[in-house]
Amino acid sequence: VQLQASGGGSVQPGGSLRLSCAGSGFTSDYYAMGWYRQAPGKERDLVSCISSSDDIYYADSVKGRFTISRDNTRNTIYLQLNNLKVEDTAVYYCAAANHFCTISGGGMGYWGKGTQVTVSS
Repeated sequence: VQLQASGGGSVQPGGSLRLSCAGSGFTSDYYAMGWYRQAPGKERDLVSCISSSDDIYYADSVKGRFTISRDNTRNTIYLQLNNLKVEDTAVYYCAAANHFCTISGGGMGYWGKGTQVTVSS
């Protein structure tokens, strides 16, 4: 399985970005895919996830601002980031696992390279 993340960038507070993660090599249609982020000096945290059964999770810090979605092929996910805040600045990583995302990222079998999101005025 390979994951290719894209869509990061630099925006001002209140701005928006859309991240994409294209997966390939899946052996079934039922994978959990999610987004993690890691800010400098901080631990990696789960931002949002779609499970293999399409249950959706959002971290409290992004609820109401970020939206995760999956395309019809089930191999690509998106993360719409609205009303961005300075504290959203981090490297965002796409990951996949058989059924569920883990909060810490441990146990996620597949990772893409990170994409930088910078929010500053």
